[in-house]
Amino acid sequence: MKNRSSFVANMKKRKKFNRDKMKKGIYVLPNLFTTGSLFAGFYSIIASMYGRYTQAAAAIIIAMVLDGLDGRMARLTNTTSKFGAEYDSLADLVAFGVAPAILAFVWALSPYGKWGWMTCFLFVTCGALRLARFNVQINIIDKGVFNGLPIPAAAIVVASTVILLHHLGIEGQFNNISILFAIFFLSLLMVSSIKYYSFKDVNYFVRRPFMSFVLIVLVLIIVITEPQITIFTFAVGYGLSGPVWFLIRVARRKGTPALKEEPKDTEQIAKP
Repeated sequence: MKNRSSFVANMKKRKKFNRDKMKKGIYVLPNLFTTGSLFAGFYSIIASMYGRYTQAAAAIIIAMVLDGLDGRMARLTNTTSKFGAEYDSLADLVAFGVAPAILAFVWALSPYGKWGWMTCFLFVTCGALRLARFNVQINIIDKGVFNGLPIPAAAIVVASTVILLHHLGIEGQFNNISILFAIFFLSLLMVSSIKYYSFKDVNYFVRRPFMSFVLIVLVLIIVITEPQITIFTFAVGYGLSGPVWFLIRVARRKGTPALKEEPKDTEQIAKP
């Protein structure tokens, strides 16, 4: 009886504690950016359904910008919270999982029937798994890298492809089997263990060499002049950087033992 009464008392304390925490409310500013990202993702879905593919792709890019701002705003204003992190993950699944999958299906994969929509469903599923794994591995893996391709990066590859092909004069749908394989490949990269640079250790408030500033200005000029080509190049380049980095590391590991054995062979040859 004592154990039962103490258990009931502890449960009442926990409920009261949770109610007190919820009474404090939520931080408005960072969650407004998250809501904006969610809205952009939802608008992308609507635009895809009406055949406005470039608008749908542009909305995904806007969602990525807002998604990057909400976290930085929360850290700068010291308003990070568990609620904000969970809300951000749910918004990311809509804006960078569901929205690009529907865009890819309506824009390119609808003629392929089950293979088309199942590949898009695989993209959404892998994106959800990627977000769940990221939430679990916070403060476990190195902050300098991402474990697997981030879901916003995968979404930007899809969106920038749509915008680039429209820029090159391809109007309307683009029914090409290469898009199906690209979506499948992006899905696997998201749930892989391939490491990607996170850019979280970049400090913009320290002194940098003069030429680095000039380089940044040149990049901005190129982006403003040819945004369709530049965004696509950056998105695909980042998506391929993980596998390339992985292959380089594997090649170095295989080459290291051979380099260590060479001095022994030379010593044996030198002896009469």
